[in-house]
This record gives sequence, C-alpha cells and structure tokens, in this order.
Amino acid sequence: MLLAHRGCDVTLLEARATVGGRSGYIQEQGFCFDIGPTFFLFPEVLREIFAEVGRDLMTEVPMTKIDPLYRVAFEGAGHLDARDGVDAMRDEIARLSAEDAANLDCFMRDNRRKIADFKSVLQNPFDTIFDYLRPGVLSALGNLRPHRSLDDDLKRFFRDERVRRAFSFQSKYLGMSPFNCPSLFTILAFLEHEYGVWHPTGGCNMVMRKMAEIAGQLGADVRLSEPVTALDFEGRRISAVNTDQARYEADAVVINADFGKAMQSLVPVHMRRRWTDDKIAGKKFSCSTYMLYLGFKGELPDIHHHTICLADDLVANVDEIQTSMVLPKTPSFYVQNASVTDKTLAPAGHSTLYVLVPVPNCDAEIDWQREAGPYRELVLDRLSLIGINDIRDRIVFERILTPQLWHQDHGIFKGATFNMSHNLSQMLYFRPHNRFEDVKGLYLVGGGTHPGSGLPVIFESARISSRLISDDLNL
Repeated sequence: MLLAHRGCDVTLLEARATVGGRSGYIQEQGFCFDIGPTFFLFPEVLREIFAEVGRDLMTEVPMTKIDPLYRVAFEGAGHLDARDGVDAMRDEIARLSAEDAANLDCFMRDNRRKIADFKSVLQNPFDTIFDYLRPGVLSALGNLRPHRSLDDDLKRFFRDERVRRAFSFQSKYLGMSPFNCPSLFTILAFLEHEYGVWHPTGGCNMVMRKMAEIAGQLGADVRLSEPVTALDFEGRRISAVNTDQARYEADAVVINADFGKAMQSLVPVHMRRRWTDDKIAGKKFSCSTYMLYLGFKGELPDIHHHTICLADDLVANVDEIQTSMVLPKTPSFYVQNASVTDKTLAPAGHSTLYVLVPVPNCDAEIDWQREAGPYRELVLDRLSLIGINDIRDRIVFERILTPQLWHQDHGIFKGATFNMSHNLSQMLYFRPHNRFEDVKGLYLVGGGTHPGSGLPVIFESARISSRLISDDLNL
C-alpha cells in the first residue's frame, strides 16, 4: 500500500491462494477462521498507514470493540474479566485484591510513560550499533530493566498472582513466558487497556484482505498461488525474483516470508555473513502452537469472545514448553468464541470455535502424526474448565494444525509461530535488520525483523522498511 502510493511499481508474490500468511484464513463449509492472530490491538499504527494512502481504517474494515476484552480463567482459582475502561477494570480487580485495584492507575501511568519513551525506538530502524546513540534512545533503553522479567516488574504493582497473570499472559504474543520475557513488554497489557481489543467483522484476516484490495487499487499487482522459487543476484545486489511462472526484475525486494525459512531457502549461505545457517539455528525461537478450528452446531452464548485458561501450575507448564520440550500434561489454552460477536463467521444455527494451545516447537522430539489425535481429546476435555462440556457431538467441521504442519505447510522455521524470541540479545540491533545488511536492495518486514512480533509492531516494521526503500530509491 505505502510503496504503491509513493509511486513504486509493486508486484506482490504470494505462495498461497489467499493473502495474509499467518494472518490468513480458513474458509470451508460456510465457516471462516483466522489462521493465526485473533486479537486486534492498538489500531493507531494501521489507522495512520491507511490515512497516508487516503483511506479510513474503520470505514474500510468495520470493527467492534470487545467488552469484556477477555476472560482469564485460573484453573481451580476463579477468573478475572478484563473490562474496557480503567474504572470498570479497577472494580473487577478489586474482586480479587483491593490493594492491587488501587495500584492500577499507577501501572497505567508507568506504562504510558514507558511507551512514550520507547516510541522512537519502535518506529526507527537499527541498522548499526551507532543507532543506540540517537537522541532519546539511550534514555528509553532504561525502560528495558534487564534485571527484571515481566512478572518481576508487575510485582511492583500487583501482589495477587492471579492479577499478575492477567497482565502477563500477553507475553505469548512474543512466544515467551512472563518469567523470562523482558520487563518492557508490560506495555502489551497496557495497550489492551488503553486502546481496547477490537474484532474486525469477518476476523482479523479481513484487515489483510482489505489491504491487498487497496494495494491493487493503488496499482500493485497481487499475484496469488505463485511461490518464489529463487532470487537472482548481481554481485552482492539482488536483481530479480523467480517463480515457476515468470522472472521479475527488481530494484528492491521485500521478504515478508518467515525469516529463518526464507533466508535458508532463498539467499545463498555465502552471501549471509551475519545470518549463516548455523547462526540462525543457534538463535532462540519461540514456542509453537497446537490449533483446533471447530465449526459446530448451535451456540455458546455464555462463553466470552476471548477466554484464556491458565494452567494451575503455570511454572511447570512453561517449563514443559520451553525447557523440557515435552507436551504439556495439563496445558494452558486460549479459546476464541467469535460467533458471540460476529454472525458472519458461520452458517445460520452454527458457530466457530478457535482453540490455541502453546506447545514446544519442532526442536522437540514429538511425533505429531501419532500425538495429534490423542492430544485433541485432552484439549477437548480441558475445555470443560471454562464451561464447554458438550462440544464433541456438535462438531461438523474440524481442522487441526500442529507444529509440524506450521513448518511444512506454512513455511515457518521450526514451527515457531511467534518467530525469533524477544530476549535482549535478539532485539533492536541484534534482530534481523529491516534493510538486510548483506545484500543490497533486500529488505525485511514481519515478526522476524525489528521491531518484532505482534500485529501492531509488524505493521510498524512495514512502515520502517517502506521508509528505507523510499529513501534508497529517492522516491
């Protein structure tokens, strides 16, 4: 959208039959599911991108603000409903802890200041180590508080463990746990409470589909079912992109495929001084997810749009996923019951259910061909923890997606659905750069580059890379 609007001759080559990648959709038998992201947060970035090309986001993609934003269920210990608005949220926290409720305003003020300080860091590239010396960067980096994890930082505000869990499960967007995620990312929960959680009618995938439509109207050539097979180079400069249908000469090439997979399959290793195969393999990658997409008869009117159920022993659950690398025996899970908000997602008299379970990535020695079926039964049994007891006999459509299938069918390195982890040694300058340093004319966007994972910052990566291309091509 941005590059076409600025006068570039843009061709988008999409391997799949639909746009969006992890933010694409499954549409069968009248049911429509988001493949990946279902939380739409902080629409301000995308609102600005749409405005730059003369469009209004909320007009182009109608959205509903969700309230409650979500329910957090604590296995055997009640629940907390995240309410829209600080006053309503304070009252909800008070059910669990009056002391913690009194500290909510302090938490919001601290994170409002934190995100204001860090905004320039998230909006600008980190091409060289000297970028740390830009005005405001060094002071903003003080907010990283490297000696504190996300959970540790929250202890300054919330003593009740359940309240901290409700403000830290968002680390799953980064594929990390609250016990090792940098304290900076308290801003994720803050963004939810400051700007709300939104549901685009038709699902988050509608945002991507509308973006492709607008890009086409601006002159971009969107070509579906045309996977890239090879890149051509002249010396250390990229010169063309090849598919099984055509060869496209290019002044600039943007890779928005998964970084680890695309680098190793498209850019020869001798051209990757910093990101060799061994270097990529040695980096820390996020967990993966086991997915159930269920179309079923009837409705679940008492189940919220979003529900997160956290395992009773969350520390052990995290250890199974990230350290022991075994299938969690009593997994945490997330359920989206979007049909309570959006009737367009299923045929009349039916509903959709999206179930996500964090599991180890493909580094774990798990035979998913053998485990996928039995694990389905375990996950369906666990749904009773949030009041879903009779779903099996009502299912009329089902799709399962395992880490192995994320890797094989969706081209995601190690099946790590949230990309490279966001520890301090893999952020900012130490993350893959938006302007790929080893090949002239090659740029990156997406969760695998700076600023990182999560839809708002992924859109920000596109804005950064578009600005770099505009500068380099003198647009």
